[in-house]
Amino acid sequence: MPVSKDQVTKQRAVIVGGIRTPFLRAFGAFTKMDSIALSEAAVRALLTETKVPREAIGGVVWGGVVLPSAAPNIAREIVIDTGLPHDVEGHTVTRACTSGVLAITQAVAAIERGEVDVLIAGGSDSTSNAEVKMPQSFVHKTAPVLMSSKAGAADYFKLLGQISIRKDLLPQRPQIQERSTGELMGEAAERMVGMYGVTREEQDAFAAQSHHRAAAAVASGRLKKEIATVTLANGKTVDADNILRADTSVEKLAKLKPVFKKDGGTLTAGNSSGLTDGAAAVLIMSEAKAQELGFTPLATFESWSYDAVDPADQLLIGPAISMPRALDRAGMTLGDVDIVDIHEAFSGQVLSVLRALESDAFAKKHLGRDTATGSLSPEAINVHGGSVALGHPFGATGARMALTMANELHETGKETALLSLCAAGGQSAAVLMRRAG
Repeated sequence: MPVSKDQVTKQRAVIVGGIRTPFLRAFGAFTKMDSIALSEAAVRALLTETKVPREAIGGVVWGGVVLPSAAPNIAREIVIDTGLPHDVEGHTVTRACTSGVLAITQAVAAIERGEVDVLIAGGSDSTSNAEVKMPQSFVHKTAPVLMSSKAGAADYFKLLGQISIRKDLLPQRPQIQERSTGELMGEAAERMVGMYGVTREEQDAFAAQSHHRAAAAVASGRLKKEIATVTLANGKTVDADNILRADTSVEKLAKLKPVFKKDGGTLTAGNSSGLTDGAAAVLIMSEAKAQELGFTPLATFESWSYDAVDPADQLLIGPAISMPRALDRAGMTLGDVDIVDIHEAFSGQVLSVLRALESDAFAKKHLGRDTATGSLSPEAINVHGGSVALGHPFGATGARMALTMANELHETGKETALLSLCAAGGQSAAVLMRRAG
């Protein structure tokens, strides 16, 4: 039954727990686990870890980018596969690499509107199971015959004569490419680092920092506890990320060749996030329900902002717009924030965002203000590393970041964390979180 305006009550939503699968390099141990299977593994682990009563769960909100065409509403499949009550609804959101965090803020909004008390939110992606498409010309030629009940042998023989092996039968290679411009994301990042004067040396140094910080967080147990053990079909188990390189160095990274621009390029496999499989899930509930069920709130949500820019201009610069807008909505400045976590699609993209944040000209053009948002050094952000070291399953990264920031606020006693992501299509997101309590 729809909730009337008079029935809606304001209540605070809190993260009370979360977990993720290991993040593995694509075409490895998770190859035979599609996005639904990875999601199921994460949510099963969440249910086991938190021991939340299943009858208390009001729904699942899930984010994904490479959605399986046979069952694109992954959230509903999670409900069915994990054995949650059949009346638990599930819906899936897709907004490129911000999908996981969008699922979380939609869950938060629903709880704070009083529509529901408990939701599971998160995201997943399996690059290993990205569907390889046949050329559309093959579909156009074959569909009229295959879909016709009147087609006979003569029609099929005629069809065979129309099909070209080279043009119609060779599968199309999936690429992270903008439909509107034809530009690869890495090519756009190369343009952006050129605009902001970000050097190869700076990018490699930031990538090394990401790996070293993530490795330290794993070694201390800080990140280890966020990762579930996943049992594969062959009975083997996986309990750790496998992209992370604790022993990497600027010297090692400097030896790698550019990937997207052979002559004078600066983006390499070492200073870019890799293709990754994985899933992450968090448990969100109202403060009152958390108290009733005996959960300890970790973090609340102050504000968020979802934005977009011209993808033909600065495709990945969006965090420099979303972060100040999220801060404005909370009545805060960049200097008020204790922790900043920016998604590392590419080291150069993050460093370009930092330069845009401290640019008066950028602020005037994109934010309508005369002065810059503020200054952040590369050393001041991403305290536990980021996607360059941990990997980037597109739909899961935002949920991974929110979980880590919630735990960081709770364990350190710091008050606020600002996380932000760039995304395909020139889109972006930023979320401001506050320690609960």
